[in-house]
Amino acid sequence: MHNQTLCVHSGTYHDEQTGGVNTPIFTSSSFGYLDRDDIAYPRYFNTPNQQAVVRKLCSLEGAEDGVLLSSGMAAISSSVLAFAGAGDHVVLLSELYGGTHGFATDMFEHLGISYTFVATSAGAVAEAVTPATKVILIESPTNPLLGIIDIARVAQIGREHDIVTIIDNTFATPLNQQPLALGIDVVVHSGTKYLGGHSDLCCGVALTSSLRAESIRNVARSLGGSLNASSCYLLERSLKTLSVRVERQTQNAARIAGWLAKLDAIRKVNYPGLSDSPGHAVAQTQMKGFGAMLSFELADNIPPDTFLRRLKLISPAVSLGGVETLICSPAETSHAGLPAEERCRIGISDSLLRLSVGIENADDLIADIEQALQG
Repeated sequence: MHNQTLCVHSGTYHDEQTGGVNTPIFTSSSFGYLDRDDIAYPRYFNTPNQQAVVRKLCSLEGAEDGVLLSSGMAAISSSVLAFAGAGDHVVLLSELYGGTHGFATDMFEHLGISYTFVATSAGAVAEAVTPATKVILIESPTNPLLGIIDIARVAQIGREHDIVTIIDNTFATPLNQQPLALGIDVVVHSGTKYLGGHSDLCCGVALTSSLRAESIRNVARSLGGSLNASSCYLLERSLKTLSVRVERQTQNAARIAGWLAKLDAIRKVNYPGLSDSPGHAVAQTQMKGFGAMLSFELADNIPPDTFLRRLKLISPAVSLGGVETLICSPAETSHAGLPAEERCRIGISDSLLRLSVGIENADDLIADIEQALQG
């Protein structure tokens, strides 16, 4: 069955008594336990509304099971800590989302976990592996530089050394990339972004095999990042339009990236769909579409703050993946917690702007950027 159809129909809890076509909202936080094999409880991640969302996402990512959580960071932290503990080592990309980078630098030493940040290449990942390595954590495309790594090669490295491989697939979405089919062990999403898609939810999910999902679920039960039934319902409803939203957003992003790349006012455009992008060839082998995220650097004579304040349609705001187009300075938002020298080392300059392209008409978005550049 095609993903467009799975978005609409998979996972739904069918209420035989009413015949409703949508999953009902089960508002209970307390469920009876007598004569039941499984005790339902929100923090156990097994309520009907949680399970309906997980079933739908499993069908889209090709997973056996998953855990739905209250944020993307809850999904990442629960997944990593399910497979790495005191005395273990984790390999991570330097270009990861700032929150993930901060999780490692703020928490790993406290937990007795050593770690190594590496460049966005499978070769760099392989070189960093030690006998103590238990987890490899990657993104592709990366946030915010849209770097691409050979996912299948990273998965192979993990298998060869008995290391759990985890990828944050938020930027690509299941519609444009399916890492489990490439051999990755665990796929996580910040569902706050494209899965929710309307800038009104905060959630995350980890999708994997049944055995690994149980390990993640056990950690998550202790950390407590559960999602309530109403939010589950909104997420399930949003997923029904995921394919049409992402298709439109991806088309818009490709057009805007191509237009920006021709401007003298733009020093650099990061988008894997551009033929001269460093990761373009690899992206073609592992992505069905190049996604709706891009970033670009303004020319030296255009102050970023001035440009942002001139925009009339595009909103300078945090987060991404919604139906509306958003823009932000990673140095001031997602990666503000990184030391300036670390941002510089990674390639996140003060003139870098990250654009999350929405479903508006691309001509209107281009016109807004153009007038803001001209002043």
